[in-house]
Amino acid sequence: MNLLFDVSTCVRATSKFSECTKCLDICPVDTIEFVENIPAFTPSACITCGGCVGVCPTESFSLSGFSTIEFFFKFLEEKSNELACQKDLYCCLSVLSVEHLISMAISSKESVVMDVEGCSCGGESNKLQNQLRENIEEANFILSTFCDKEILIKSIHNEQLEDEKTPKDISRRSLFSLKGAIKSKQEFDEAVDADELKAFGIDVGDISKIRNKVIPNKRKLLYSILKRVEKPQKYEIIATEDINFTSQKFVDESCTNCQICYRICPTGALSSNSKFSLINFDSMLCVKCHLCHDVCEPNSIQLQPAFEIKELFEPKQRTLATFDVKRCNECGNYFTYHGGEQTCIRCRVEEEEAMELHNIARARRSLK
Repeated sequence: MNLLFDVSTCVRATSKFSECTKCLDICPVDTIEFVENIPAFTPSACITCGGCVGVCPTESFSLSGFSTIEFFFKFLEEKSNELACQKDLYCCLSVLSVEHLISMAISSKESVVMDVEGCSCGGESNKLQNQLRENIEEANFILSTFCDKEILIKSIHNEQLEDEKTPKDISRRSLFSLKGAIKSKQEFDEAVDADELKAFGIDVGDISKIRNKVIPNKRKLLYSILKRVEKPQKYEIIATEDINFTSQKFVDESCTNCQICYRICPTGALSSNSKFSLINFDSMLCVKCHLCHDVCEPNSIQLQPAFEIKELFEPKQRTLATFDVKRCNECGNYFTYHGGEQTCIRCRVEEEEAMELHNIARARRSLK
């Protein structure tokens, strides 16, 4: 398998103000870095563990020849309910996000059992194993709010299984792949190219894709599964820090309706109407990428301190803010009206600049 990256869906490509570093933080071999704000990696150094795939909120990373959705349905058909790194997925279990784990637990007839202790994909850093434990803990907590399903951690360590999952030495792996590539010049060039840092630019096609609102497949899967689950008689409310794949928000009075938040939202969780007179929010579409918070200059968008589990079963679009929108007397375009003269900011600035130029010209004429 090879690591793939779609720059058009990365939140860091959407805005230079994005503070998302999840892929960088999870990489156990530190092959991912940021080049001009965009993730870059060296293919030959990548161990294709899939950790970055699991943590990316917008599914910008993927593994060639592997689909988490296809694996989900394959798992349901298997007789065994146990999962182990490098054995059942050919990569690390951390490739499965919290949403995947919840969907698997709900759909499986028996409790899903994961061999966490057998995970040594991250080497001595234990980054991937720690992430896996956090994913299971969060998934179990969310599950406990509406059902009795649970993901179990395998407690009996299988030594033979551990030997099979021992990660290969990265430097030796690179040398062997390079040695075998000498058989042909094309393969040799590809191997040398794999040792180079792979950076990603943004072209016209990517800009066009960035404008599209894309809902990650893992969210579509979870939504489809939850629609088939019996709704709990009573919905619980949890702390917002206890759920990391979605959120509930509010907008305070400092909002200027600059429109950047819903224009830049990668999934369409934030939206408006044709007059841009309101801000709507759909929690089920939110992936908690934090991009809207990062780009909001007055810091008007805030996370609710609590999250209602009801949103997972009965998603509802909520209006976070409304604005008085009027047509500008000068240009005729709609703008957010705050009182006074009914002129938009653009026309007001143009008028001020014209007056300033007029005063400069008049001053020059008086000097002659």
